[in-house]
Amino acid sequence: MSTIETQSDIARTSLRLPRHVAIIMDGNGRWAKKRFMPRFAGHKAGVEALKCIVRYCANKGIDVLTMFAFSSENWRRPQEEVSLLMDLLLTSLKREVKKLHDNNVKLRIIGDHHAFSPKLSEKIKEAEQLTQDNTGLVLVMAINYGGRWDITQATRRIGQQIESGDLSSAQIDESLLHSYMALHDLPEPDLFIRTGGEQRVSNFLLWQLAYTELYFTDTLWPNFKEQAFEIALDSFARRQRRFGHTGEQMERSQGA
Repeated sequence: MSTIETQSDIARTSLRLPRHVAIIMDGNGRWAKKRFMPRFAGHKAGVEALKCIVRYCANKGIDVLTMFAFSSENWRRPQEEVSLLMDLLLTSLKREVKKLHDNNVKLRIIGDHHAFSPKLSEKIKEAEQLTQDNTGLVLVMAINYGGRWDITQATRRIGQQIESGDLSSAQIDESLLHSYMALHDLPEPDLFIRTGGEQRVSNFLLWQLAYTELYFTDTLWPNFKEQAFEIALDSFARRQRRFGHTGEQMERSQGA
């Protein structure tokens, strides 16, 4: 076991830290509106909040941070806002990937890349290749992603295996389907956070959130910094995760 892994495990045991945190960054537009600023100013402020949370997770020893950056439904927004968001994503990749790499962060992008411009697709590929061997925090950015898309693409790939004769329907079980999902090689989220006051998962990681602890806050995403995150982590630490067992069973197993 590496030194990094040892420190991470010690911190998680003492503080009951989640291994994997998934976040919907909601409230950028409302943050800007309250300040009589254009919505895009809120998105730029949201990038600064994201950088803050990434640093916090890396320092805390959290293994995986998955951020919902752009959903498959966000294409329905005004075209000007969508174009600005794509430009912001491209600019952020150009500016931040070297910093992530220098801090041993592994970047991974999930979602349907077909709608991206060739320039953005190439930058995503370069960013993933640069950081692929890093051993610190895994930062997953869900871009043009939807939970239903994830399940659909997994099902389609299984269907292709059946058509080719490499798989039979009798072999399909939960484990097999999971192996075709976008985050199949990572631990499932322990803690889901949504900022901005809405209390729904909005087609985010539908398969992976089956046993995840949910946390909702009215804090708008650009204001979600270290202190707000610590409150969410404290809420997680005080919960008992039973996974179908009784509370008594879990207490006995933890005391063993």
